[in-house]
Amino acid sequence: MSPKDVVEKIMRVYIEKGHRHYGENVTELEHALQAAEFAVQAGEPDNLVLSCLLHDYGHLLHDMGEEIAEQGIDACHEELGAKLLSKHFPKEIVEPTRLHVAAKRYLCWKDPEYFDALSRASRQSLQIQGGPMSDAEAKEFESNPYHELAVRVRQYDDMGKVEGMETRDINSYRDLMTRYLTLQSA
Repeated sequence: MSPKDVVEKIMRVYIEKGHRHYGENVTELEHALQAAEFAVQAGEPDNLVLSCLLHDYGHLLHDMGEEIAEQGIDACHEELGAKLLSKHFPKEIVEPTRLHVAAKRYLCWKDPEYFDALSRASRQSLQIQGGPMSDAEAKEFESNPYHELAVRVRQYDDMGKVEGMETRDINSYRDLMTRYLTLQSA
């Protein structure tokens, strides 16, 4: 599959399934675009912007419904998305997306006030994702070379829940995705 075909497939998934909600007041597509937009506004490097855009790609790949957290189901979307994205993107993009759920658990361990700032849906999913990390889990997380990037993705993830926020269109990220796919396949 060519880089162009891969990008078209990812775009198609966002366009066809991005209308879904996941317990927030924004759709999956709006959430992805907002997380990426906040990263762009903060001057983050392109690889982190792309991680923010793709961090919940796994949510779009399962057909378990939009209310799975309320049913106590963890679709492990971070692993599902990372598994597919790792076929096409470098680790510097995939690992922060794979670790963004662990980063939420880590931040809850590190800063009790972080938990208080989480949305209702994020608190609910936290419980089925294992709750705040233990000391041992946090130490292991900190030893991962991508943990700091994952924390930044998580922070933009938390911000990307603004109803009615204007962002750039998904198509504006086409060249960025293609550039990283081209580098990966070269």
